[in-house]
Amino acid sequence: MGWDYALVHLYYNIPPAALLTACYYPFYTKIDVYKILFLVIIAVVSTTPWDSYLIRRRIWTYPSDAIVGPTLFNIPAEEIFFFIIQTYNTSLLYLLASKPTFHPIYLRGDKLLHDGRRLRSWRWRGAVFLVAVTSSGVAMIAGNGRGLYMGLIIVWAGPFIFMLWMLAYQLLINLPASNTLFPILAPTLYLWLVDTIALRRGTWVIQSGTKLGWHLWDGLDVEEAFFFLVTNTLIVFGLVAFDNALAILNTFPYHFPVVAPLPSPVQLVRALLFSTSDYQDERILGLQEALKRLRKKSRSFYLASGCFEGRLRIDLIMLYSFCRVADDLVDNASSGVEARHWIVKLTEYLDICYAKIAEKSISRDSFVRSAFPPQAQSALLLLPTAYLSPTPLYDLVRGFETDLNFSIPGQYPIADEPTLQIYGSRVAGTVAELCLELVFYHSNGQNTEQQRREIVQAGGRMGIALQYVNIARDIAVDAKNDRVYIPNRWLESKGLRPEDVLKDPSSSMVEALRQRLLDKAMDIYEEAKGAIELLPSQSRGPMRVAVESYVEIGRLLRESGYKLKAGRATVPKRRRLRVAWTALRKG
Repeated sequence: MGWDYALVHLYYNIPPAALLTACYYPFYTKIDVYKILFLVIIAVVSTTPWDSYLIRRRIWTYPSDAIVGPTLFNIPAEEIFFFIIQTYNTSLLYLLASKPTFHPIYLRGDKLLHDGRRLRSWRWRGAVFLVAVTSSGVAMIAGNGRGLYMGLIIVWAGPFIFMLWMLAYQLLINLPASNTLFPILAPTLYLWLVDTIALRRGTWVIQSGTKLGWHLWDGLDVEEAFFFLVTNTLIVFGLVAFDNALAILNTFPYHFPVVAPLPSPVQLVRALLFSTSDYQDERILGLQEALKRLRKKSRSFYLASGCFEGRLRIDLIMLYSFCRVADDLVDNASSGVEARHWIVKLTEYLDICYAKIAEKSISRDSFVRSAFPPQAQSALLLLPTAYLSPTPLYDLVRGFETDLNFSIPGQYPIADEPTLQIYGSRVAGTVAELCLELVFYHSNGQNTEQQRREIVQAGGRMGIALQYVNIARDIAVDAKNDRVYIPNRWLESKGLRPEDVLKDPSSSMVEALRQRLLDKAMDIYEEAKGAIELLPSQSRGPMRVAVESYVEIGRLLRESGYKLKAGRATVPKRRRLRVAWTALRKG
């Protein structure tokens, strides 16, 4: 009996697990726990017979004075724990790296397969390579000599990697290297160092007649290095396949109308076997455009969107995309006449969406394709109007009419604070209400009707607060576009006119009004933020991130010496991440 192997875990495996757990804990969701447990079970079940065989063949051994004693099929308890802890650590590293990733945009249907990187040809090239490598492993085993250990590793892992590659090749090829290579290579390099220490100490021993005799460096056999590379590859490939299945289930509700919060293995396999010829390419392209729009236009909401899950995240991104496109159509119009044209067309679009169902499926697509420019069409076609109330959307369009009044020379329509509140309610309070409707739709009735009404009312108020922050941030940018959203009455109290703001948006008096606007925003924020805690548990943290990320802009504007980028105050990336992490920790 000895403690050497147990001490390897205590010194080298458990501390990284504790650190990774502490870092990822605020982001943990039920689906994350499900993924890790799923992978751990598969790792233990698939590795146990193979490991037991190697021990019985004495390809590797464990000195009796290095292990505590209990075994399972000749495998020491410490080795079983290694299966678990390695899978856990590598899984957490993958989850951290992939948390912001929006997996649906990496899917490719048949049309996109041929237009893009010819994924199918890469799929079969990878398959041929894996078959060839596995065949070489069979040959090594047949030789029953120095290549036996390497051959057993290859023949054991090869079929699993082949299966995962064939099922999840799209994401494995398309995902950023930070999602795939990093969580494979980082723990592999670390375990190489740990293995070197253990081999030198004799914690485990590899039989000399079954190994090639090559070393990656002094003390690390090439078979051991290859083993850890392969096992981490299996873990990450398994997680990518899991995310590939979830992406398919969530992206195509027409084919998968009902998806359980924790999909069964059968449903996951069905998704992975779903034919690419049935993928909705236009929907994938629309999601790609929507995410690109979100990343470019709103870093705060882009950060927050990564905390939402599944179809709720997809719908929130599409809602933002619609709001952004609609706003840009009006704001970027070359004249007031063109801007009014788009307001009319947007109103007609909503009329069609909320007309009789029999007309809707036919006329909405044809109307959008004929009335709107190509770059705007996907945002309108993918807006989930089936479960969004019409009133907030119509009010949002009415808010654009206020912006349009700025195109009239000498017109500054924000007369006083009540007018500002109405404007904020229309262009931002409505969006908050729509976001909450999506939350309730996807949360399976976890709130009473009374709670929903209270939350929606508070959400509308929070939208106004965030719009005030937005106005306070963009005073200089709006001035370049001949717009002043500070109420005229406020300006008069300082002896100013809107034209004075246009000339010098950074004057001390304008700055005082900016702070007054931020004071109003913070008052409303404090009044409304408690409603976040009434939201369904899976949406509470992410919604807190969305709100706090934007409110942090207001906090920054209240500090002296804040930096401007393109005329706007910007929250540094580290600070945004810290705000998000803190917001998630609260719940």
